[in-house]
Amino acid sequence: MSIHAVKRSQCHLAWDNSIDPVLRVQSGETVTFDCLDASNGQITRESTVGNISTLVFARLDQVNGPVYVEGAAAGDTLQVDVLSVAPATWGWTACIPGFGLLADEFTEPALKIWSLDTEKGEAYFFEEEKRVRVPLRPFAGEMGVAPGKAGAFSTIPPYATGGNIDTKHLSAGATLFLPVEVEGALFSIGTRAGTAIETPMKVSVRLTVRKDRPYTKTPHFSTPKISENEEYYCTTGVDADMREATRAAVRHMIEFLGAEHGFGRVDAYMLCSVAGDLRLHEVVDMPNYVVGMMIPRSILGPSTKVGCHP
Repeated sequence: MSIHAVKRSQCHLAWDNSIDPVLRVQSGETVTFDCLDASNGQITRESTVGNISTLVFARLDQVNGPVYVEGAAAGDTLQVDVLSVAPATWGWTACIPGFGLLADEFTEPALKIWSLDTEKGEAYFFEEEKRVRVPLRPFAGEMGVAPGKAGAFSTIPPYATGGNIDTKHLSAGATLFLPVEVEGALFSIGTRAGTAIETPMKVSVRLTVRKDRPYTKTPHFSTPKISENEEYYCTTGVDADMREATRAAVRHMIEFLGAEHGFGRVDAYMLCSVAGDLRLHEVVDMPNYVVGMMIPRSILGPSTKVGCHP
């Protein structure tokens, strides 16, 4: 099986189905992306808070790609297996005026440069004393496919086709499922090393076309083992109205449970109320929110669809 690479320079600043692919791969092949941080290189390890005021916002949140996957067509699902995520040894977190959930309260710029110990898997908030240590589980904050609708769409908010979904569970070992809206899917990726820690990184993913998942209408994902050594399956709702995003996440889980595990709608709904866990995955990048409905895989058993491995 071939292994392909996308360079740092092969990036774009909008989701747009008219952008020519930088690479064409067969379904099931692996691609490694060499990505800059979300500032597109404008923030470095030596940066100070003064660099926040000079950020060129039009250059933020670039994504690398797009990659054309042979055989992908509108209505299919692109399965993205996250094989490895390797961050740099540093990262940054900032208060950028006008951005964030409490932007009206935190109006002054601020910048924190983190030291990332990739061997120990820790991020240090105070490097000298190492007295605040955050577990480091790097993930790519942006993964998506081109929208079917013509035009250029900002890479800052999330969409039904993915994008800045900013979900920390998409670390190495996770699998993301994206609804395909255009021929070839046109997959792109951007990086994030941890919740709100920005860093350059290299990410390897396997891209596989799935013809058996018509219920994938928003990003779904399957986690590696996380809390209590449990694996989860998650459906999402993406909407500017948080309540509607939440309702959509539950509806999509009901549809998944019916299609893959044979549940009737009422039984699936009741199971969601008992075993489901609703989580806010993305609340910062307006106008859209991402709400997830997570179900422990251990309670579901194998799929009832012959030969299907969701």
